Amino acid sequence: MKKVLRILIPLILIAGIAGGALYYRHINRTRWNDSYVNGNTAGNLYNNGLFCEHNGTIYFSNPNDNHYLYSMNTAGGEVKKLYEDIASFINADDHYVYYVRNNVGADTQFSFLHVNTNSLCRYDLRTGKVIVLDTEPCIYASLIGNYIYYIRYSTETASNLYRVRLDGSEQEQVDPNPYFTCSANGQYLYYNGIESDHNIYQYDTTTAISQAICLGNYWMPSADNDNIYFLDCGQNYALMRLSRSQSPVKLVSDRIEYYNVYGDTIYFQRNNLQDDAALCSIRTDGSDYRVIMEGNFTNINIAAQNVYFSELGAEDVIYQMPLGGGEVSIFTP
Repeated sequence: MKKVLRILIPLILIAGIAGGALYYRHINRTRWNDSYVNGNTAGNLYNNGLFCEHNGTIYFSNPNDNHYLYSMNTAGGEVKKLYEDIASFINADDHYVYYVRNNVGADTQFSFLHVNTNSLCRYDLRTGKVIVLDTEPCIYASLIGNYIYYIRYSTETASNLYRVRLDGSEQEQVDPNPYFTCSANGQYLYYNGIESDHNIYQYDTTTAISQAICLGNYWMPSADNDNIYFLDCGQNYALMRLSRSQSPVKLVSDRIEYYNVYGDTIYFQRNNLQDDAALCSIRTDGSDYRVIMEGNFTNINIAAQNVYFSELGAEDVIYQMPLGGGEVSIFTP
């Protein structure tokens, strides 16, 4: 019996160690996407990506807790802190939450939205672990399939368009220009030129081929399956809509600072001369122009049934309003 135990105990220990190693490898393996999933909407990412809705869950930067990464259900319940990182440009798929972290000066005002951004991170929804995909300062992260496209800053090359795989491998420069990565639709990325022109381009992430699809002096394109929305710099940043088969149509002649398209409604910040500033909405066909709230607002994000926004210069307070209109209240998760 003792002889048998002397043989069995080492075998059991070896099997346990091997099993534990296999389980650790299994639980920590990278789970890949089998399609060109997009991590967030163009409108949210142009507005710093503070909210992201995916599969019945909203991931957000919590203004009540130092803008750390949180989640909640679409009704605003089941609020949960995911990680103590100040988070912006949030993206999500079935397995992970991706975001830009900035914990430098965490006790200061919410200034990282425009400067001093930090590393690109991935939060594992199964294990709760965070890995850094890029340690350099990053901004405007956007998930397309199994890559994150983003603007990366380094002291050697300044700001460039980069991409990295979901496991942190294959980090590479896509273009030396810092093109905005906000507007993804399937495998395609839409952006405007910034160096020699301001045309609207379509970049195919599978072939790495870019082509101009609309010539002009344009800014902040946001594409869906049927239309591309953008600001016309030559017309005082008027809001335009371009269908796939027609010429551009002007929707709003006001000067637009920020906008977000959701379904058949566009929410936008107008900023005309003589203090004519207000948060407004309009239908995508150009009808039903409404003034929601007078003043200067920014960070227009949309998730589930609410529009979220903050007052310019006071970004630590986020307001919410039901889609389609209703009472404006302070977002207190």
